[in-house]
Amino acid sequence: MLYFQVVILVATVMLVYYCEFTDTFSPTQQGFLCRDPALTKPDPGPEQLSLIQPVILYSVVGGLPVVLISGVELIIFLLHHNSNNLYDQDKVVVMGDCCYVNPMVRRTVRFLGVYVFGLFTTDIFVNAGQLVTGSLAPYFLSVCQPNYTALSCQDAAQFVSQSDACTGDPEDIMRARKTFPSKEAALSLYTAVYLAMYVMSCIGTSGGRLTGPLLSLSLVSLAVLTGINRVAEYRNHWSDIIAGQVIGGAIAVFLVVFVVQYFKKRPLIPHSPSDAGTSNTDEPSPQTDPTMETSGNDNAAQVKAQDRAQKSHDYDSHPTT
Repeated sequence: MLYFQVVILVATVMLVYYCEFTDTFSPTQQGFLCRDPALTKPDPGPEQLSLIQPVILYSVVGGLPVVLISGVELIIFLLHHNSNNLYDQDKVVVMGDCCYVNPMVRRTVRFLGVYVFGLFTTDIFVNAGQLVTGSLAPYFLSVCQPNYTALSCQDAAQFVSQSDACTGDPEDIMRARKTFPSKEAALSLYTAVYLAMYVMSCIGTSGGRLTGPLLSLSLVSLAVLTGINRVAEYRNHWSDIIAGQVIGGAIAVFLVVFVVQYFKKRPLIPHSPSDAGTSNTDEPSPQTDPTMETSGNDNAAQVKAQDRAQKSHDYDSHPTT
């Protein structure tokens, strides 16, 4: 099973490579309206000039999960290393009988492996959408630089479908044809939702009633702001951002619910003394068993009936004069 998972991951990485770093696939050559106001925004320039540069985004998307998940798992292990039920006390055999993996390392690698797989899957879905739709960026006409005279664009509502209508830089034009859905919005929200669900599952209110929710909301808020920044810089339409966020959030929720199953069998961080009596616990509250209660009432009724019968018998045996 392990080798099968490795093959799937390798195939996913190869597909991402062909979509990102080669010209194997080209986007659809979508036409446009002459002087379309939705496509005449000024050119914001290369992605490196954005407020959230690609190097910053990809560093956070790639590095933050490693630091956060590894740190939380290490803290949980150190707090519970003497517990008898930590991680079910199971060791995993890697190769034959010589190599064993600590349960903490197993959990960390599993959660990070699922995260990486989801990250590549999100990238593939986004690239597929961009290649199929060929949606035009808000600044498309600024980089396309069509010759309106040669295209006979006297009427602003005239549709231009010629693939050679643009006279601008081919690289900029290709970049302006790949905007739906937004890759930055999809990757950022995927990372935020995955980490937010991890934090709430493994920490919750154990480290304080507001620690987990505050950290989770901060992650999601930063991802949403990333999408808003893309619209503010005229790099994407609102529809591009919403579609990207839906894809990223949906993949994250799917992986957490059906693959890692809410990070189940997790040891919770112990409650702080200040939270004692205020935070919820997973221990079920003692309740009265209705079956036992009914049985007890029946036994009591039988005892009373026997007492009445005994008294009646004694009365009949020794009548009063």
